[in-house]
Amino acid sequence: MKTWLITGGCGFIGSHLADRLVRAKDRAIVLDDLSSGRADNLPPGAEFVKGDIRDAALVGRLMREADGCFHLAAIASVARSNEDWAGTHAVNLTGTINIFDAAARARPDARKVRVVYASSAAVYGDCPDMPLVEAAPTKPLTAYGADKLGCELHGRVADYVHGVPNVGLRFFNVYGPRQDPASPYSGVIAIFAKAVLEGRTPRVLGDGKQIRDFIFVDNVVDALVAAMRHDELRCDVFNVCTGRSTSIEALARLLAEACGAPPKIDYGPARSGDIRESLGDPTRLRSALGVTAGVTVADGMRRTLEWMRGGAPAKA
Repeated sequence: MKTWLITGGCGFIGSHLADRLVRAKDRAIVLDDLSSGRADNLPPGAEFVKGDIRDAALVGRLMREADGCFHLAAIASVARSNEDWAGTHAVNLTGTINIFDAAARARPDARKVRVVYASSAAVYGDCPDMPLVEAAPTKPLTAYGADKLGCELHGRVADYVHGVPNVGLRFFNVYGPRQDPASPYSGVIAIFAKAVLEGRTPRVLGDGKQIRDFIFVDNVVDALVAAMRHDELRCDVFNVCTGRSTSIEALARLLAEACGAPPKIDYGPARSGDIRESLGDPTRLRSALGVTAGVTVADGMRRTLEWMRGGAPAKA
C-alpha cells in the first residue's frame, strides 16, 4: 500500500483524486485549510489534516510519511488575486516552493518524494496559436497565471538543484460533480447548470463566441495518477485538455436542452480581459502519459446535472 499526500484534497478536483486513491486501497492523507474545500467531500478512509501549505513544519511532517505528493492547493480566484496580490502569491507560489522544499528534505537517504502539481492554461495568457502546445509562448495576464508559471520554473529548480522529481499539469477548463456554482472558483458549466435547474436564463458575457476546452474531472484524475506513475518523467509539464472546442454560447444551449428547458440566453457586457480562445493540444498527454480525455461535454454535463439534482453520477 502506498501513502499519498494530497494538498487541497477537500476541494473539487482533490476530493475526486482522494476517491480514486482510496478505491485503489492506498492511503490518502489530505491537507487542506478548508478555505474553499469541504471536509465532507472526502471519502471514508481518507485521513484529513486541517492546515496551511505555508506551515513548513506541518508540511515537512506529512511529507515524511508520503511516497508521493499531489499538490493541488491554491487560490484560483482572479478577483481575489487582484484584491490580495501578495496574499494569493504567498499561497500559490511560496506555498508550492514550500512543498518542493519539504519533498527534498523528507527522507534521510538520497530518495526524494515525487511531486505532481497543478499548473494551469492561464500560463499561456491570450496566445493566438491554437491549439496550444506546451512549447507555445507563456505570457500570463493574471497574477494566478504568473504564479502558476512560477511554479513550473521552480519545478525545474526542484529537480535540477534539489533532485526532486516533479511533473506539472496545465489544467484547462475542468468541470464535474462537486464544483460549487456559488464559489468564485467555479467554472461556467456549474454556474450555467445551476441557473437552468433553477429556471433562470443563463447569462453569457459578451457575444458567447468565446471557445474553451472543457475537460471532465475524472479525466483530470486520470492524468494526475498517470503523472505520478510515470516516474521516468522528472521535470516536465503537460496540457490536461481534450483538444475539442466548445463555445460558451453552445454550452449554454446544450445545458438547456439537457434539462428540457428553452434554449434561451441572456447576453451581458463582455468581461474586461476575457480571453477569446483557449484550446489545448492533448498530443503529449496521450503519448507520454497514455491518457485520453474520452468523456464528452454532453456526457460530462449529464453526469454533473445528475449530481446537482441529488443523484449519484455514473463513474467513468
